[in-house]
Amino acid sequence: MSTPYELLGGEAGVRALANELYQVMSQRPEASTIRSMHAKDTADVAEKLFMFLSGWMGGPDLYFQKYGTVCLSSQHAKFAIGRDERDQWLGCMDQALVNINASDEIIDMLKEPVFRLAEMMRNAE
Repeated sequence: MSTPYELLGGEAGVRALANELYQVMSQRPEASTIRSMHAKDTADVAEKLFMFLSGWMGGPDLYFQKYGTVCLSSQHAKFAIGRDERDQWLGCMDQALVNINASDEIIDMLKEPVFRLAEMMRNAE
């Protein structure tokens, strides 16, 4: 069975997804709440997301190699992340996957794990 990393096209595909997520977030008025939680320039956070997703999706564990252990919930604790914010992020991720022409197979494969990942960040109602 192929990993999501491989199905997305390896480094190039996962990097494209991370970059596209922030493009979508910047373009969608309904994502303004979560967009406001990020710096104006999203290049750094997109790179960190790429590095995290690389390992999370079964590729090289780049984030761990550079930064060590990651605790996503503690990094997001300074923001109020409720259902609305979670759903904004999920909507952006769904659109980013479509925009990079991810296959139906990878979209289906990622749906539940991506939801669980987003749900872990929720710290408010």
